[in-house]
Amino acid sequence: MSEKGNQNQIDKLKKQFASNNKGNKPGGPKKTKFNFYWVYAIVFALFIGMQVFSAMSFRPKKSSFRDFEQSLELGDVERVNIINEKTIQFYIREESLVDSERYEEVRNSNLSKEINPGPHYVFEMPATAFEDRLKDYYEDRSQEDQIAVNYETRENFLGDIIGWILPLLLMIGVWVFIMRRMSGGGGAAGGGGGSQIFNIGKSRAKVFDKDTEVKTTFDEVAGMTGAKEEVLEIVDFLKNPKKYTELGGRIPKGVMLSGPPGTGKTLLAKAVAGEAKVPFFSLSGSDFVEMFVGVGASRVRDLFKQAKEKSPCIIFIDEIDAIGRARGKNNFTGGNDERENTLNQLLTEMDGFGTNEHVIVMAATNRADILDRALMRAGRFDRIIYVDLPELNEREEIFGVHLKEIKTNKSVDVALLSKQTPGFSGADIANVCNEAALIAARKNKKSVDKQDFNDAIDRIVGGLEKKTKIITPEEKKVIAYHEAGHAAVSWLLEHAAPLVKVTIVPRGRSLGAAWYLPEERQITTAEQMLDEMCATMGGRAAEKVVFDKISTGALSDLEKVTKQARAMVTIYGLNDKLGNITYYDSQGQNEYAMDKPYSQETAVVIDEEISKIIEAEYKRAIQVLTDNRDKLDQLANILLEKEVIFKENVEEIFGKRPWDKEEPTEVEATEVEAAEAETVVKEASKEGEEVAAADE
Repeated sequence: MSEKGNQNQIDKLKKQFASNNKGNKPGGPKKTKFNFYWVYAIVFALFIGMQVFSAMSFRPKKSSFRDFEQSLELGDVERVNIINEKTIQFYIREESLVDSERYEEVRNSNLSKEINPGPHYVFEMPATAFEDRLKDYYEDRSQEDQIAVNYETRENFLGDIIGWILPLLLMIGVWVFIMRRMSGGGGAAGGGGGSQIFNIGKSRAKVFDKDTEVKTTFDEVAGMTGAKEEVLEIVDFLKNPKKYTELGGRIPKGVMLSGPPGTGKTLLAKAVAGEAKVPFFSLSGSDFVEMFVGVGASRVRDLFKQAKEKSPCIIFIDEIDAIGRARGKNNFTGGNDERENTLNQLLTEMDGFGTNEHVIVMAATNRADILDRALMRAGRFDRIIYVDLPELNEREEIFGVHLKEIKTNKSVDVALLSKQTPGFSGADIANVCNEAALIAARKNKKSVDKQDFNDAIDRIVGGLEKKTKIITPEEKKVIAYHEAGHAAVSWLLEHAAPLVKVTIVPRGRSLGAAWYLPEERQITTAEQMLDEMCATMGGRAAEKVVFDKISTGALSDLEKVTKQARAMVTIYGLNDKLGNITYYDSQGQNEYAMDKPYSQETAVVIDEEISKIIEAEYKRAIQVLTDNRDKLDQLANILLEKEVIFKENVEEIFGKRPWDKEEPTEVEATEVEAAEAETVVKEASKEGEEVAAADE
């Protein structure tokens, strides 16, 4: 290559290097924002400079009247200045400075060799006292020897200004710091930094619009079929408002999402925002609560003002029960006035704007029973959408959504997982999937298999397995017979849930557990409830049959059957003596009542009937186990040996259940063959059934 070619290549590299160093952004150097801390740095530098300049200048040396008098006797004093009638400055003659070693310290300045022009010495003394002593000194001397005395008044404007301004600035700085902390710092809505002082009454809602688009759609919301149908109408109204208004229709002003925790209420609201493509104001009920009086109501006003300016839009208030609690029920605390003022302003705003403004309020809560009636009336929250726990098919859809992000193998059966998790919410299912992935990673697996999901369900429902818990052989035998009793009675009763797994390995707070696969049903008969209660009492009955004594290990069983028996008597009207009567309050109006809705005589009858039901099922369980004592011993011995037994072990001893349905499908056959298939404790499902029956 020629020299000319090399030079051209070098020039190109230089240009490229120069262009790369122009800045991070194309077109010039990167612009830097002004930092207010530079002001503090400049002020500090000026202060230091003043100190240095003062040190470099000629400064008089501190002295006393005695030193002044000695210099006066030597004839070295040229003149005296009295400043503000208290500061005495005197000057030394130039020839004395040069010739005498006495004044060597004040002869020259600190940094130069120039003669110090003075004043050379200074001391504090009242002017009248100085004059008197100077007059006494000159009584015996001639008037010609007297030195000149000058009087001067000096004003320290800078010192006075600093003395007044500095404390005031300090107080303002402390106040600004406190107000910024109390109003959320510089990151809240309404500006940053110091503007928070003036914006404390502004809304803290996060606004999602075309610049900050919500990407959540209904495709990411599994289950909740009925709830999605309800909110789809709202999305359609925001997209095509004329379609409804031309026919004289009026869209609901407010939509309340109510349901148990973890069912996806907030996710559903995000999906509405993502589908509607309109501004979405999102905030929590606690964002209205502040220590200052009137701030909550002010933030409500500002929120609706912003919403009207950006209509059509959606306002979403999560956990609205923080401000929507029924008024007048907390008068004992005396601290509910500010919350009530906020609620009153919210009621006014919701009933104040017209439907043509296209502002829809969505709210979510899992405590709808405590909300104020005025908030829930038509014209404010017209629609109440109950987001319930997912059913079998819905759980399968939710598993399908969460399993997309997890690397699984072919052994994972989504249909079986949905059957093993009755009573689980969407958040619980997400937790199961995440826990299964963590367990597989802990075991250094390349993919998540079925056993990992089973372990995850056990971990979430039963708790962490405690392998180090010390249990004596006698206690272990009692636990084994207790769990074998549950398994045997549930297997031998028609309406009890079929067994999947029994273990005597301590897990969480329990020393043993039995897993069942309950049938999901909307209504429950008295026979079904009694069989389930009998199976629950099978553990204590086994202890009585085998050891002729009972232990404290049946605490959770007793709690469960007591709740079931009380529900039969007082809620569902399934008791012959009390008849078709219920004391259940679905509206929660008796929550704060001081007395019960029945007489003392009825309370005695209720207690007696509950006890009769429980004792009858306990005796029934004893009879079942006594008739099958040999099989109970076999099951307990296998459990003592292996610590974990499955459905096929029980089937080998007791035989197939005659009332079980045939299982011809591949999925159900896999359920029989998989010895490690595990499910949740039946109690979660039972509570869901009670709620469903109550609603029915």
